[in-house]
Amino acid sequence: MPYRKFGRESGPRRALLRNLVTSLFATGKIETTESKAKAIRPIAEKLITLAKRGDLHARRQALAYMFDEDAVTNLFEKIGPRFLDRPGGYTRIINKGPRRGDGAPMVILELIS
Repeated sequence: MPYRKFGRESGPRRALLRNLVTSLFATGKIETTESKAKAIRPIAEKLITLAKRGDLHARRQALAYMFDEDAVTNLFEKIGPRFLDRPGGYTRIINKGPRRGDGAPMVILELIS
């Protein structure tokens, strides 16, 4: 299955995904299009697995990907320990309906509580 390109070159596409993941861990949920949510879901799951590990190397790997140090702290101190007994499936996608203007399907991507 080919990955989603979003009509962007590789640098802006990577920055978009990094920004979305950082926002997700800073706030706990984000509203975005369905295709962007499906693209960042596996990235978020891998970062939560790093946070469950919790060692220094995992923290540095997360800091290398995410933009905000406070979001990484939130990930490792609150989100990671919350999912210690869960083997996967840390996020939920809730359909919201079409966006006014271009009709793009909008969703809410949130962390399971």
